[in-house]
Amino acid sequence: MMYSPKVMDHFVNPRNMGELEDANAVGEVGNPVCGDIMKFSLKIKDGIIEDVRFKTFGCGAAVATSSMATELIKGKPIEEALKLTNTAVVEALDGLPPVKIHCSVLAEQVVKAAVADYYIRLGIDPTPIVGELPEDPHDHAHDHDHEHVGA
Repeated sequence: MMYSPKVMDHFVNPRNMGELEDANAVGEVGNPVCGDIMKFSLKIKDGIIEDVRFKTFGCGAAVATSSMATELIKGKPIEEALKLTNTAVVEALDGLPPVKIHCSVLAEQVVKAAVADYYIRLGIDPTPIVGELPEDPHDHAHDHDHEHVGA
């Protein structure tokens, strides 16, 4: 499987990795099939994504797409960040192998999940702004009897 030099660069030298202490928007998405999990923390002020960090558990392509997605939304207005598509992430990385396209889809979804979290914290229904989010297999509000380990 061949990765572009840009994918390799973002995998070996990921941008914006880690966690934001003062984040006011956090999104996490996972693909239970491949085991990739992406978590983005954003600092949003006056409608602008001032800062963003990611933590990704997954393959090199998952790390690279996370890194590139943070670069593409950093400093941008929320509306612009919400327009980020997985295709744009793939193009910015000069392509991904077909079996790794799902990583770019997760990157698109995690941005939307983080923005949705931002609006929920403000008491605003995110659905009209962000759209329907994919069902998170880890998130069952009605399932009160389990503890999140390490959260």
